[in-house]
Amino acid sequence: MAAAELYSKYARVWLPDAAEVWKSAELTKDYTPGDQTLSLQLEDGTKVEHKIDPRTNNLPPLRNPDILVGENDLTALSYLHEPAVLHNLKVRFIDSRLIYTYCGIVLVAINPYERLPIYDAAIINAYSGQNMGDMDPHIFAVAEEAYKQMARDERNQSIIVSGESGAGKTVSAKYAMRYFATVSSSGEANVEERVLASSPIMEALGNAKTTRNDNSSRFGKYIEIGFDTKYCITGANMRTYLLEKSRVVFQAHSERNYHIFYQLCASSHLPEFKAFRLGCADDFHCTNQGQSPVIDGVDDAKEMCNTRRSFSLLGIGESDQMEIYQILSAILHLSNVEVKDQSADRCSIKQDDVHLMVFCDLMGVPCEEMAHWLCHRKLKTTTETFVKPVPKINAIYGRDALAKHIYARLFSWIVDSINSALKSTVKQHSFIGVLDIYGFETFDINSFEQFCINYANEKLQQQFNLHVFKLEQEEYMKEEIPWTLIDFYDNQPCINLIEAKLGVLDLLDEECKMPKGSDETWAQKLYNTLLKQNAHFEKPRLSNRAFIIHHFADKVEYQCVGFLEKNKDTVNEEQINVLKKSKFDLLLKLFEDDEKAANSSNKLTSSIGRAGSAKKDTKKTVGLQFRQSLHLLMETLNATTPHYVRCIKPNDHKAPFTLDPVRAVQQLRACGILETIRISAAGFPSRWTYQEFFSRYRVLMKQKDLLPDRKQACKNLLEKLIKDQGKYQFGKNKIFFRAGQVAFLEKLRSDKLRMACVSIQKTIRCWLARKKYLRMRESAITIQKHVRGHQARCYAKFLLQTRAAIIIQRNVRMWSKRKLYQQQRSAAITVQCFWRAHMARKQYHKLMYEKKAIVIQKWVKGWLARQHYKRILAAIILLQSCVRRMRAKRELKKLKVEARSVEHFKKLNIGMENKILQLQHKINEQQKENRELSEKLSVTEKAQTMEIERQSSEIENLRRSEQETRAKAERLPSLLEQLSFLQHELENTRREKEDLEEQTKVVDELNTKNNLLKNDVDELNKQIVEQAQQLTEIQTNAENTKQLEQDLTEERSRYQSLLSEHLHLEERHRDLKEQMDLNTDETQTAVDLPVLLKLQRRVKELEQEKQSLWQQLDKREEDQQEKAKRQELESENKKLKQDLNELRKSLTNENSDLVPPAPGSLPYKVLLEQLNSSTEELEMRKEEVLLLRSHLVRQEDSALGEGVKLDLSEIPSYQDVHKPLKAVPPSCRLLEYQMHEQERVHNERYMKLVEEMNKLKDEKEQQQQMLAQSLLLPEDARIEASLKLEITRLTRENLELLEQQEKQDKTIRKLKKQLKLYMKKVEDFEGNHKELMVSPPGRAVNITRKEKEYQGMLEYKQGDESRLLKNLVIDLKPRGVAVSFTPGLPAYIIFMCVRYADIVNDDQRVSTLLNSTISSIKGVIKRRGNDFEVVSFWLANTCRLMHCLKQYSGDEVFMVHNTAKQNEHCLTNFELSEYQQVFGDLAIQIYRQLIKCMEDILQHLIVSSMLENETIQGVLGSKPTGLRKRSTSFSEEGAVTMEVLLQRLGLFHTTMSQHGMDSDLIKQVVKQQFYIICAVTLNHLLLRKDMCSWGKGLQIRYNVWQLEEWLAERELTDCGAKETLEPLIQAAQLLQIKKKTEADAQAICNMCTGLTTAQIVKVLTLYTPVIEFEERVSPSFITTIKNLLKDRAESSTLMMDAKKIFTVTLPFTPSSVALDTVQIPSSLNLGFLTRI
Repeated sequence: MAAAELYSKYARVWLPDAAEVWKSAELTKDYTPGDQTLSLQLEDGTKVEHKIDPRTNNLPPLRNPDILVGENDLTALSYLHEPAVLHNLKVRFIDSRLIYTYCGIVLVAINPYERLPIYDAAIINAYSGQNMGDMDPHIFAVAEEAYKQMARDERNQSIIVSGESGAGKTVSAKYAMRYFATVSSSGEANVEERVLASSPIMEALGNAKTTRNDNSSRFGKYIEIGFDTKYCITGANMRTYLLEKSRVVFQAHSERNYHIFYQLCASSHLPEFKAFRLGCADDFHCTNQGQSPVIDGVDDAKEMCNTRRSFSLLGIGESDQMEIYQILSAILHLSNVEVKDQSADRCSIKQDDVHLMVFCDLMGVPCEEMAHWLCHRKLKTTTETFVKPVPKINAIYGRDALAKHIYARLFSWIVDSINSALKSTVKQHSFIGVLDIYGFETFDINSFEQFCINYANEKLQQQFNLHVFKLEQEEYMKEEIPWTLIDFYDNQPCINLIEAKLGVLDLLDEECKMPKGSDETWAQKLYNTLLKQNAHFEKPRLSNRAFIIHHFADKVEYQCVGFLEKNKDTVNEEQINVLKKSKFDLLLKLFEDDEKAANSSNKLTSSIGRAGSAKKDTKKTVGLQFRQSLHLLMETLNATTPHYVRCIKPNDHKAPFTLDPVRAVQQLRACGILETIRISAAGFPSRWTYQEFFSRYRVLMKQKDLLPDRKQACKNLLEKLIKDQGKYQFGKNKIFFRAGQVAFLEKLRSDKLRMACVSIQKTIRCWLARKKYLRMRESAITIQKHVRGHQARCYAKFLLQTRAAIIIQRNVRMWSKRKLYQQQRSAAITVQCFWRAHMARKQYHKLMYEKKAIVIQKWVKGWLARQHYKRILAAIILLQSCVRRMRAKRELKKLKVEARSVEHFKKLNIGMENKILQLQHKINEQQKENRELSEKLSVTEKAQTMEIERQSSEIENLRRSEQETRAKAERLPSLLEQLSFLQHELENTRREKEDLEEQTKVVDELNTKNNLLKNDVDELNKQIVEQAQQLTEIQTNAENTKQLEQDLTEERSRYQSLLSEHLHLEERHRDLKEQMDLNTDETQTAVDLPVLLKLQRRVKELEQEKQSLWQQLDKREEDQQEKAKRQELESENKKLKQDLNELRKSLTNENSDLVPPAPGSLPYKVLLEQLNSSTEELEMRKEEVLLLRSHLVRQEDSALGEGVKLDLSEIPSYQDVHKPLKAVPPSCRLLEYQMHEQERVHNERYMKLVEEMNKLKDEKEQQQQMLAQSLLLPEDARIEASLKLEITRLTRENLELLEQQEKQDKTIRKLKKQLKLYMKKVEDFEGNHKELMVSPPGRAVNITRKEKEYQGMLEYKQGDESRLLKNLVIDLKPRGVAVSFTPGLPAYIIFMCVRYADIVNDDQRVSTLLNSTISSIKGVIKRRGNDFEVVSFWLANTCRLMHCLKQYSGDEVFMVHNTAKQNEHCLTNFELSEYQQVFGDLAIQIYRQLIKCMEDILQHLIVSSMLENETIQGVLGSKPTGLRKRSTSFSEEGAVTMEVLLQRLGLFHTTMSQHGMDSDLIKQVVKQQFYIICAVTLNHLLLRKDMCSWGKGLQIRYNVWQLEEWLAERELTDCGAKETLEPLIQAAQLLQIKKKTEADAQAICNMCTGLTTAQIVKVLTLYTPVIEFEERVSPSFITTIKNLLKDRAESSTLMMDAKKIFTVTLPFTPSSVALDTVQIPSSLNLGFLTRI
């Protein structure tokens, strides 16, 4: 397409910049061909003019659309060039904090200089088994791809990790090895640990601190990790390249020597290191030159412990380790040996040099000899040999060379030892190699080391280019598209310059052989030989000791100084000979190779005859060794499938997440990333599947272009949009685009969407404007309407006011006239009133005067009449007393005369004495009466006196009142007026009083109510206080309970984890034992004497227990005899009752001839008398029976061993008990029985009625209380209280109904069982009947089948356990059993066998059966542990067997759940609580295996169904992808959908339910399932940038809703599974919520309580717009989130632990199945078992 189409207004381009390398700008006007400048505007608003080179007309590179920025794969970018790559890496590294990015087949890793939580086991598990394009870029993804290709293609793999020092090569290689060790479990023990243990050792011996890196690898290494046929690690092998030996004796400023020296110095205080005489690192010359002995954050002493632990793990013993440390300590002391000048060409060392003595002591060599050869050297000529002293500088060089040589030898020996330790006996089938090698280096001064490093990188770059080209070619051929050769940089000329004949290395080796060769002469040879022949070689202008080579990355100038010396790597042979004389074993081993090489060379040369010359040529130069090892490495890499990791160092200051563009571009050019981009850009870098292309660009199609054939539709669209056919190619499955075409299509798509948006905006704006106009028009009409209405109302108001004024005037005039009339009328009435009142008062006074005079007269006349009557009465009484006194005197005289006569005296004396006494008694009584009468008389007189006084006072008062009346009669009229006025006021007062009384009553009522309310308030306050106290106590108890529950859960989980480890170790022990049994012959076991003695002692104890049990049995038999006597009496009583019933029948039999006796007849009376007598007799016998029973009870409670001796003669007439009872008529007993029965029924009914009445009373009182309380409440609260009351009532009724329903269900089940039993009886009867019918005719005999009562146990013979378990456990197929038979049938059968062993009291049989059962179940789980159905079946049966052991243990806690029949089946002889625990542990083990099996099944379904599958079509968009495409981006045939996952979950649930698993256990399994789904989904969401979008959040929420519906359908909402999905729900909401303002950040923090801070930040960082209308999350918003969440206490881990298993509980679940009803199917082949 034309440049004018791309370089239009608003197009963005990249401009070169010195500081930032590239700077973004935007065109302010369109570009037309021929323009010399481009008008641009920078991002900061600065306008610039960019000049276009007229010779090339090269325009600045275009910038990719924002939707493509931040892609996982750089090849997904439409414009592939350096600024696009740099910008994409910068956005991912700084904004998204993602350190990994794909670039085609290369993984670019940028060192973050910060620890990131992305390498733990959870992330390894997340990447395991995933395709490389499905997950975000990661070193684990590369490792997984290598591992998968090794298994799939049967081809060895290599991972090449390169980069400059400080870029993170070592860490990347270490994580790759850790991944292999984690995902591949080996058959040998600790192989993975040993492979990983080599890293700390190699880091200690080969890594050092440099100015660029604190842990820089100063050597290259290639580690081959071997795998067997099952792709499990078998071992490893390591090859090293070009160790930097010079660092042993020299370090630049701010650098350190190798870590091992500082670790030794830091551990010098340990006792085992005292003999080495070490000290601080500053005390030694070879460790203090860099003046930086400490690395921040690194503890050398702790690292030393890790190094020693790694040595031990690799099998290097403590003695060998101490020898290694001894040699290293000797090197430290050697560096401190001081050499002094004696002359210009002579030097010496003091004999008492402490460090030399320590060195010789540690190395085991003579001190004098070593000191001599440090200052001298031996020269050999053809004729003689002589010793020559050396100057000080040469002696120091010799000392340092010896130190470097010893260290290099030790390093090589340790590498060989590690390889020996990692070597496996198992044959290696394939391997994965990890190459950790230095990247391209260029410094201010480059020497021999940099030359070798860059030479190696040239070879690797060549191999890399060929591999990339090969992959491109294979892709084009696979898709069957025409392709042409891609021109790429070939660095073979540069490689030839270095390694070819007469190349740099060849000339260097030749110069090293020259007797007087030097660096200067070698440089001249280079200039003369290579300067004009090779374009890659140059000579510096200002130097004759340097040369320049044009490498693929840059030009590098090398200084020739030191090349020859480093290439020769010479050391004084006499010094080596001195060391070889040592008795130190390890030191001798270090130089064994030299001796072997020398001996072999001597033999070879002696046979040829050129011993002298060959000996000189035996030693290879360093360059030759490196070239040979490099060729070997390249051969290995070419034989494998390579995977590339390029490590980038972002800055030189080690600042975290800071990118220096200049340094980054330098490394991108050096490591071949840009070359990969260039090769990709030269071909077809952008690749789309037809489905992806159609989904993305269907907006560019018209309706008629939509064809059923998507492939043809895409072709038609591309032919219409892109005219140049060379810009794209159609493959079999993909469309290939040239660079920039996707950006052009994106521009067309965005333009189309923009036009659509404009059209939508136009229509909406028109609609809004019209709506606004209509609203304004309607408003105007409304305003007019209201204004006119206002005017009309004002006019109407005026008319009303006028009319009202007239009416007011009329009424005012009328009122004035009426008021005048009323005043006149009132005055007249007042005058009349006063006049009439005056006349009335006058008349009233007159009448009152007359009335009072009459009253006075009446009282006076009455008083005078009473006085006259009293005087006449007193005179009459006086007259009567005088007459009576005279008569008494006369009678007294007569009596005196008679008394004087004797006869009369005699007559009187007869009975005189008695009469005297009588008279005396009468006299006394009369005297008493007289006294009483006199007292009464005195009282009466006093009363009369008081009455007289009172009457006189009243008379005086009357007189006084009369006078007052007369005085007041005059004032009477005025008083009457006052009285009337007072009466009127009194009435008013009375009314007010009544009103006040009413108000007072109301006030009193209110006061009483107030007091009541106050009392209620006080009571409520008290209740509130009490409730608050109770609440605090409850909260405290709840907290304590929660803490205890947490402790219990932690303890249970810890116990279960320990149990799983124990079981794992037990299985391992069993396997090892089996292996030992296979490898070793059978040996006879000797008799253990202590065990035999213990068994004998135990036999004696058992015999004693047996004797005591026999004694107790005898006592029990005697007790049983006494109980038998009591039962005989009771049976007699029952017999009497039967006689009574028979008598009743005989009396009431209608068919009999006898008629019952009529009431009142003689028989009836006789019967009644007999009844009374028999009742008395019966009462007496009852007392005797009670006495008998109490005696029996006392006898039973007596001491054991005493027989029960009961003398029945103590009870009177015992022998005659039956006679009177038999004589009792049966009718009496019948009546008595009926009476007692009716009394019992009546009592039961009465108690029920009382209970109901009490219940109704309680309800009534509660309702009254609630009513009284509700009346005091406001209306709303009253309604709420009534609703609560109604709800409570309904709930209670529902619960009662549920209880009734449960009772009815139990009754129905019981009746069904009885019905089944009767059906079986009927079938048996029919079968017998048929047999009888078939039998030959003869005498008919009725044979009734006697129903067997089974005891719920199975009899088996000793030794049948293995046969039983083979048929019942090992060979059983769960599917048939689960469908056909009773759930838990194997558990019931095993327990019934246990019951038989318990009944026969055979403990050996019980233990054998249970132990064999456990072993058999474990064996089945071990063999078929991957079969979910098998594991579920045996988990259910193991739990059922454990519950049976509890249910029938005889413990009261469990017996309450049993029926009476089940309690009869309880164990009697053995207590098996320990086996309950064992079976519980076994159930936990099986549960964990079930979860593991379920996890393996769900693992490959979860991501595809929850994340990748589009249940809601059209919501998600697709973005351009690069070479690493997702494997399942769209739904295809066979794709895993959400329905598949739900079907699998349903299958799990159905299987567990069919197997009869406990509902609580099923809920725990479902909860674990949902946790696994949540953890796996969330972990993949956190690792996949392409999944973090708004549409994906909607998709996840929809899928979660489907899971919740699945729970609701199966009534599992209360199992806690929904809560486990909370983190996933919050993550989905986080993808959809607004993310801009601080309020949004606060809302996110409040919402995402189930996510950690790291997870929230990760989701926000990964959030990627899929369509143009979404926006990325700004870094400032993420910073705000971090600040708000910084105080949250939580774990810092990023991933959820997908391997976490919740603590399982096994609650007791009793079985309703009775053991006597269990039937054994014939298909189980258990005919040798017999039901008892």
